Amino acid sequence: MKTYILTLVAATCLLGCNRNKKEVKSENSKEQIETSNQEQMKKVNFKSEGLNLVGNLYYPNNYKEGSTHPAVVVSGSWTTVKEQMAGLYAERLAEKGLITLAFDFRNFGESEGLPRVYESPTLKIKDIENAVAFLKTLPEVDSDHIGAFGVCAGSMYTLMASAEDADIKAVATVASWLHDGEAVKLFYGGEEGVQQRITAAQNAKKRFAETGEIEYIPAISTTDESAAMFGEFDYYLNPERGAIPEWNADQFAVATWEDWLTLDPFPAAAKLNKPVFMVHSDGSVLPDYTRKFYEAIPSEDKELLWVDTELPSPTHQFSFYDQEEEVSLAVNAVGKFFNEKLK
Repeated sequence: MKTYILTLVAATCLLGCNRNKKEVKSENSKEQIETSNQEQMKKVNFKSEGLNLVGNLYYPNNYKEGSTHPAVVVSGSWTTVKEQMAGLYAERLAEKGLITLAFDFRNFGESEGLPRVYESPTLKIKDIENAVAFLKTLPEVDSDHIGAFGVCAGSMYTLMASAEDADIKAVATVASWLHDGEAVKLFYGGEEGVQQRITAAQNAKKRFAETGEIEYIPAISTTDESAAMFGEFDYYLNPERGAIPEWNADQFAVATWEDWLTLDPFPAAAKLNKPVFMVHSDGSVLPDYTRKFYEAIPSEDKELLWVDTELPSPTHQFSFYDQEEEVSLAVNAVGKFFNEKLK
């Protein structure tokens, strides 16, 4: 077990800073490979419990037809689509010699599934497992060397999938969101606010089952307190960052609340007998919960990269989504980890 402490000078730009984005185009053809900024990517389709999921498959710069490479499934934060932090990390990790897959979970983006924008942890975990199964079918993928990587809530789903799926040989996370029944009270109005949301979700599920109607609230708002995320969260509000056209800022399925607020990933920690690498900071969300989860992992092959920052919690969380300093730090460390463990 290794615990690393790095010092990161606080960025002079906080949540309003923008990264210089690289544009990667895609076409509907699942067979076409396009090159942009010396990176290769193609759009792919695969099934998860009968639903068509759409993803972007990234190739290393040195990829040659007929060669095989280790591969990694990349998952972003809750409510997000593949063009946000998942795509960014998939693109950057491909530069480290990995084949990477960022995809839209069912109910999101270009993938099938109803209700739309329904954040079901159980379904997302299954989608990650089916994404791994899809990668195993590709001739360019070394099918015995597949890993999984997650950012924020994608970390939670990825860790839980990795605890269940023996085909995931190594797992890494950045700025992991890991909560339990007590933690959610801190964000959603205490016990009363949590119970109100759970009741609303149960009613929304009943309404959908009986009428097919889906009840929505905004995903992000600075004026509507009922929104899934209420506040000045620049990543989700800034079109130069996460507020992209592919993401739906106006819809969040109310039915989500029960699934989200009752999720407890901590029992999965005891099942992680494989290489694990985690990146976090005191300025990211729920740092004590990441420490707690990490300590509960039985694998002796685990590492924790703890980044020092002057930014308060959870401000630093958003820097890991797209800011160059944090992303580069994370990609370099995670890329090294996967290249060592997925041999």
